[in-house]
Amino acid sequence: MVNRVIIGADLGTVTIEKYIYGHFAEHLGRCIYEGFWVGEESPIPNTRGIRNDVVEALRKIKPPVLRWPGGCFADEYHWKDGIGPRESRPARVNTHWGGVTENNHFGTHEFMDLCEQLGADPYICGNVGSGTVQEMAEWVEYITFAGKSEMADLRRQNGREEPWRLPFFGVGNENWGCGGHMRPEYYADLYRRYQTYVRHYSGNRVYKIACGANTADYRWTEVLMREAGRWMDGLSLHYYTLPGTWEKKGSATQFDESEWFSTLRNALHMEELIRRHSAIMDRYDPQRRVGLIVDEWGTWYDVEPGTNPGFLYQQNTLRDALVAGIHLNIFNNHAERVKMANIAQTVNVLQAMILTDGPRMIVTPTYHVFEMYQHHQGATLLPVWVNCDNYTMDGEAIPAVSASASRDAQGVITLSLCNLDPNRSIELKGEARGTEIREITGRVLTAGAIDAHNTFEDPERVAPTQFDEHRLEQGGLTVKLPPKSVVVLRMRAS
Repeated sequence: MVNRVIIGADLGTVTIEKYIYGHFAEHLGRCIYEGFWVGEESPIPNTRGIRNDVVEALRKIKPPVLRWPGGCFADEYHWKDGIGPRESRPARVNTHWGGVTENNHFGTHEFMDLCEQLGADPYICGNVGSGTVQEMAEWVEYITFAGKSEMADLRRQNGREEPWRLPFFGVGNENWGCGGHMRPEYYADLYRRYQTYVRHYSGNRVYKIACGANTADYRWTEVLMREAGRWMDGLSLHYYTLPGTWEKKGSATQFDESEWFSTLRNALHMEELIRRHSAIMDRYDPQRRVGLIVDEWGTWYDVEPGTNPGFLYQQNTLRDALVAGIHLNIFNNHAERVKMANIAQTVNVLQAMILTDGPRMIVTPTYHVFEMYQHHQGATLLPVWVNCDNYTMDGEAIPAVSASASRDAQGVITLSLCNLDPNRSIELKGEARGTEIREITGRVLTAGAIDAHNTFEDPERVAPTQFDEHRLEQGGLTVKLPPKSVVVLRMRAS
């Protein structure tokens, strides 16, 4: 068969929200402390305690939103522990992640400062599991109220005169699990109660996000949409990609092609999850007012040998780059319902963008995919159809190519393509219907081995390079995708 990709260049109507390219930073392992925060007295160059090298690297991928403080940590976090003079803040045990004691030196002011340095919008997740309605209400008031009140005055006393803008607020996290082991009916009632007091102060409008389902818990989505849909702006979804089981996930770097295949197959399962959860949401919200917020996603492997098992520190290989490309293509293609996604997590935890070791810092293959895909942020989604061979192994088959396309405000078309087959290059005949391609440039991310990854000793082993395996032809183009690669083409049309 002839492998084909067709772009509906004249059919785009939906905007790919920039927030699909969002990030997540939990108080977990070395994500906050040592990752973002080193303190003002650290010899590591910093701005008000926040690492300069990490901020500089992240700014290059235009992070649109950062979710904090969790995760499971959110439903045991009491925000007043993290304000005021740092030497007076109480130390607390992080019971979810490693049982370590944290000094609360990174709190609300530090997080909002981090977001301002990154140019990212803040997304705060509030405490429903162990917190009160009053505590949540006062946090929003503290952050956003411009007038005179006890909370606004407390903010001023702590050094911030003007309120911050807080666009996104999550009412609880994983309340079906670590956030309280609740039934959907019970959480739906709690959500209705708690969200009432997440007020829109001083012109700040909060986009309220309800805790959604764990993977394929479609009943949770049904109950939440039926009982609380009218009071929410977004509903979350969490799904992690594992090559194995929760008990034996598999190594981040020591794996064979069968584990490569199972990981990518499981990453593609996100397509079914979004379709089925969206179908339920459509019944209760046919106008698609409520966004599907995939605020935890990514790969989850066994921790690196010799590290604290509660810190979830794992390496990041070319396999993770393909997982990232697959997910971002799926999110793009469902932009009519998916309005935000937050990869877990930004630094030193799970499928991280960045790894640090004392003063040293490297970026991962996943980081490079986000950098290559950034042209999709805020662009118009173009439908794309792919007809190509499958990638098969042990009697199973998955599509060999994942794709999405968009057109930016300057009319440039971006086509992102992932070749999942680690052994075979794939030649695609392409066309952009409704226009004629005049010029193409490309970049590719690949490596010689499926387990290739960047280390502090070899930080550039997996990095994007110029891609020239494409040519214009009458009525379209031909592109030859290398095995195990992520390719992004930028096309100027007539």
